[in-house]
Amino acid sequence: MVKKMFGIICLLTIQFTINAQNYLTPEMLIELNRVSAIGISDDGNNVIYRVSKVDIQENISSSKIYAIPLTGGESKEIKDYSDFIVNNSRISSDGQYKLVTEKVKLTNVLGTDFYPELTKSNVYIYDQLNYRHWDKWEDGSYNHVFIEETASKERTDIMDGEPFACPQEPFGGDEDFIWSPDGKKVLYVTKKKVGTEYAVSTNTDIYEYNLETRAITNLTADNKGYDTQPAFSSEGTLAWLQMKRDGYESDKNDIIVSIGGKHINLTAEWDGTVNGFLWSESGDRIYFTAPVDGTTQLFEVALPSAKMSPVTQITKGQFDVRGIVGQVKNTMVVARGDMNHATELYTVNLKKGTMEQLTHANDETYNSISLSNVEKRMIKTTDGKDMVTWVIYPPDFDSTKVYPTLLYCQGGPQGALSQFYSYRWNFQLMAAHGYIVVAPNRRGMPGYGVEWNEQISKDYGGQNMEDYLSAIDELSKESYVDKNRLGCVGASYGGYSAFYLAAIHENRFKTFIAHDGIFNWKSMYGTTEELFFVNWDLGGAYWDKDNKVAQKSHTVFNPAERVEDWTAPILVIQGGLDFRVPIGQGLEAFQAAQLQGIKSKLLFFPEENHWVLDYQNSLIWHTEFYKWLKETL
Repeated sequence: MVKKMFGIICLLTIQFTINAQNYLTPEMLIELNRVSAIGISDDGNNVIYRVSKVDIQENISSSKIYAIPLTGGESKEIKDYSDFIVNNSRISSDGQYKLVTEKVKLTNVLGTDFYPELTKSNVYIYDQLNYRHWDKWEDGSYNHVFIEETASKERTDIMDGEPFACPQEPFGGDEDFIWSPDGKKVLYVTKKKVGTEYAVSTNTDIYEYNLETRAITNLTADNKGYDTQPAFSSEGTLAWLQMKRDGYESDKNDIIVSIGGKHINLTAEWDGTVNGFLWSESGDRIYFTAPVDGTTQLFEVALPSAKMSPVTQITKGQFDVRGIVGQVKNTMVVARGDMNHATELYTVNLKKGTMEQLTHANDETYNSISLSNVEKRMIKTTDGKDMVTWVIYPPDFDSTKVYPTLLYCQGGPQGALSQFYSYRWNFQLMAAHGYIVVAPNRRGMPGYGVEWNEQISKDYGGQNMEDYLSAIDELSKESYVDKNRLGCVGASYGGYSAFYLAAIHENRFKTFIAHDGIFNWKSMYGTTEELFFVNWDLGGAYWDKDNKVAQKSHTVFNPAERVEDWTAPILVIQGGLDFRVPIGQGLEAFQAAQLQGIKSKLLFFPEENHWVLDYQNSLIWHTEFYKWLKETL
């Protein structure tokens, strides 16, 4: 069986390795070492991190843990990082208690809940919304936080009997619950809403549980949007992230601190949005990451009492700071990467903003291949704005030659098109296959001010579509771009963009690829799970005939209403467990193309959600992606 699988993998990927040994291949991409930080040792001398490695043949990943001196040098594999006593946020300050999480069954949903004698039944029974989320059907169980006594192992459910979740579904983690510095209180994030009210709201709050009295207090009751990621400073000051408007998942994310009983917005006057933050050791400032000008950088913001500028950008360059690990005096450890490099750990000199690479998990691979040139272009939009557009060139690019070119459409829709490095939508790999990639920071992306970011809401088929076309038209003026071999690719909102552009592109593009893209807003509205998203971005329900904004979204901006104008070949990719953009979207699009006689293919992954996470599935995804481009472009 192992030999047979190895043979299949060789057959699938042989086309990429012939005459291209010095370029990135799909196998190389999937099998790159994946670096993730664990923390800094309590003595401040070592950085602890994990390296995961994928074995495509076995379809598994394994990991090892390493320690490396903060000042750089040789990494040392360690078996148990408890010897380094990396700070454990789940342990109370006195060591008497630990926070643990587990699922608690509270609501009857399953057939056996209602009919226990019918033990072989397989049915879900719902009488309200939020019946499924991301890639799982709701079964009446909720994540709860428990306080466990270290000595006796006895547990107390601080959310006893409440049909709410912490960590938050589907992506919450340890950042959703913390100890107070004195170990007498627990702060946790949850959305205390159920059913339909839960599905249409983003109103999470931060609650405080008192160990002695067992009283629960809502610390953020006045705010109606997201309140997330509570964290205390070394001085005991509480900070968290906050979005103001209920139902708007991409609202401006601000840093709030509680001082003297008042909630103070530290980033209110700053025209940007925060990704994540970390208190300084001194407790007088906060470090945070945020998108800016097509990258993600490290910033700092001062508390009102500090004698420094309110917001200051620390790092600058053509890369992304992908996460903050920790601080030791004037040195910060961060995760960093760019369109040519997967994540590695770096140190940042907080005074100068200079950076030094700390880990080198993939140097051997990158030193063995030719890298792409990534160029930042400024392109004028139809309304006279300057738009950052990334252009990624094939390795060994020759301006005297002509290259097929891909317009990349970003998802989100309000996701940053920064210097990211994806294991599927990988620009380095696209360029290694001989394609120029054009990736515009169209309307709707953070990093260019709140107005630019918010413009896309309720205007899905409007200005941002013009932005896409402005980018590809401008690059098409270059002599090295083959104007007769232009393709358009994207996922999620990028998949929607491909479906929509397929009807309005006026023969610019020769082929399209849409992965988990929105095809029909009416069926999307009727089957997606987080209804606050479609309510905000579309303006409301399709049956609200008096709502002109919603009616325009569901008709004029609906790809299904324009499908008769499709002419170019299209590859449709769909995950069977994608409940955000459900299965019907891909099937409807493929069926429409087939019934009109348009060359098309459906790539269906029954057990994948909005992403492709299985390693062999990922290899097939890449194989089919480039096979389609070779056939149609």
